[in-house]
Amino acid sequence: MNERAGIRGVLWVLLVAMAAVGCGPGEDLVVEGTPAATPYDGPLNIPTKELDEYTPRATRLASGAAGRALECAGEIHVGNGPEGWSEGDGGEGPQDGLRLYFDLFDPGVPRAGYRVERRETDRVLYSYDVDGRTKVAVVVAKDQQGRPGWGPETSASCDPSELPASYTDSQGVEIWTDRGGDRVSTTRVRSGAGDDHCDWQKVHFLHLGDRTYARDPEALLEPGMLTAAYNGAAEMPATAQDTGYRYQDWRLWLTDDRRTAYVRTPDGVEAWPRLKANVACK
Repeated sequence: MNERAGIRGVLWVLLVAMAAVGCGPGEDLVVEGTPAATPYDGPLNIPTKELDEYTPRATRLASGAAGRALECAGEIHVGNGPEGWSEGDGGEGPQDGLRLYFDLFDPGVPRAGYRVERRETDRVLYSYDVDGRTKVAVVVAKDQQGRPGWGPETSASCDPSELPASYTDSQGVEIWTDRGGDRVSTTRVRSGAGDDHCDWQKVHFLHLGDRTYARDPEALLEPGMLTAAYNGAAEMPATAQDTGYRYQDWRLWLTDDRRTAYVRTPDGVEAWPRLKANVACK
C-alpha cells in the first residue's frame, strides 16, 4: 500500500461514510421542484466502463448517464454503476427504485428533495439541485436482466463542498473556506475526526493535497505514525504564510516545506505534524 492509498483509507470515512439520515417530517424523497435551467437532454442508457484508476475521467466513465447529468463547479466526486440489485428487491415504480438506492448503498448524499429531470419508458433520471444546478444524479431502471422491477442503475455526485451547508454541517463534514469566504473543494483541503472504530475520535486529521496532518493532543496515535509530536502551544515560524484556508475559528498556515501544519486558533498556535506512510488502524 502506498502513502496516498493508506491515508485515503483512513480519511475516506470523513467523506463517504457519513451518518445516514432518513427523510424527516416535511421532507419528501421526491418533490415537484423548479425545472432545471439546462435539463440533461442526453440518453439515459449509456454504457459504463470501469478503469483501474482513481481519476475524474474514470469516475465519469463508470457513472454513465448520471455522471453526464451533473453540473459541478469542479470535478465529479463520486460515480458508480451499474448498481445491481437482487431479484425480489426491485420496486413497483421509479420512486421505489430511488429509495432502494439509499437503502442498498448509503451513499452519503441528501436523502430528500430529488426531482424528476428526465423520464423515459424504462428509465428515470432523478436530480438533487443546488441553485438550479444538478449536484447529485441517480438513474433508476426497470426490469434489468435477472432483476425485475425498478432499481438504481447509475449514480454520481459533485464534491461535498457543492452541497448545501445545512446538509454538510448536519453530517459533520468539515468544509473549509478560502480568503473570500467561498467553500473549498475537499480535494484541496478537508478535515475531520478520526474513526471511532480505531478509537481515534479524539484525533483530528487534516488532508491537504497528498499530505495528511494530525491533531493528537492525547497521543492516541502510535509514535511511528507521525513525523513529529503534536504541539498545542507552538510558536508561528517567521517563514510561515497564511494559506487563506479557514474552518470556523481555525486558520491554516504553512511553511514552504509543508512538514507541519500550523493552525492558528483564538487560544494560540497549534503545530500538527505530518503523518508517515501506511497509516491505518488494526
